[in-house]
Amino acid sequence: MKKNMNKKYLSLLIVALIVGGIVSLFASSHPDGLERVAEDKGFIETALDYPFAVLMPDYSSELIGNEYIATAIAGIFGTLIIFLRRTVYPTP
Repeated sequence: MKKNMNKKYLSLLIVALIVGGIVSLFASSHPDGLERVAEDKGFIETALDYPFAVLMPDYSSELIGNEYIATAIAGIFGTLIIFLRRTVYPTP
């Protein structure tokens, strides 16, 4: 039974990573609601102080020259973080 559950979770992870990588390519380049409010109210500079800004600011990376590949990798990375977070710290 446990082996079937592991296969199920692995299959779901692979599908989620593929979807995260593909769907992220269609993300809007315009700011979302929270970012727009921060711009309008003038506190966007403080709102951007978060640890992952160094890794991939605005879903791009200087290490990856192609913006589409960088965006897809950011989507995959974000999906993996959420999956690991839910696996390590499941909600009751």
